[in-house]
Amino acid sequence: MGIIIAIIVGGIIGWLASIVMRTDAQQGIILNVVVGVIGSFVGNWIGGLFGSGATLTTFSVVGLFWSFVGAVVLLGIVNLIRRGSVR
Repeated sequence: MGIIIAIIVGGIIGWLASIVMRTDAQQGIILNVVVGVIGSFVGNWIGGLFGSGATLTTFSVVGLFWSFVGAVVLLGIVNLIRRGSVR
């Protein structure tokens, strides 16, 4: 059940990050889920470096924040590679 929740939350986080980065019209729901889930891992890894990352077994607002930050960073990197600019 945890993986289903991770996919749903990852999709929402990816969608919100795509709205912030203004790439929502260019990507579909599948890419939103992929960016959200991978961004969550990246963000929580970055948060772990600062001692405030989340784990898959616990829910926290700090973990959601780091997931969102990771998804935004991941979208920025993807935009940089695809277009040569972050926007």
